[in-house]
Amino acid sequence: MAVYIDPPIWPGHGRMWSHLVSDVSYEELHAFAERIGAPRRGFDRDHYDVPSTSYATAVDLGAVEVTSKELVRLLSAAGLRRPRRGPDGTAVLRDDSLGDPGSAGGALP
Repeated sequence: MAVYIDPPIWPGHGRMWSHLVSDVSYEELHAFAERIGAPRRGFDRDHYDVPSTSYATAVDLGAVEVTSKELVRLLSAAGLRRPRRGPDGTAVLRDDSLGDPGSAGGALP
């Protein structure tokens, strides 16, 4: 049972961002995000986008630092990975990334 965070290497909205995920449940993820002050609007399908200014707080409160690829692997292994959907509702094929903030019409991924 853990919450994981990747490095703040994702640019968007004039900031750098990390992704925060749980390997247990979305409930655990939402509770942890609340503890670090992440707004619910930062949640996207299966992860939170966390600004670099909150990275140290997340780690101090117990988030495990991992690479972006490891984060996606852990999320997928936990069965919590939700694929991005196209306009017709079908899953969009994608690589191992979670996306970058601002890539979905200005919304955080």
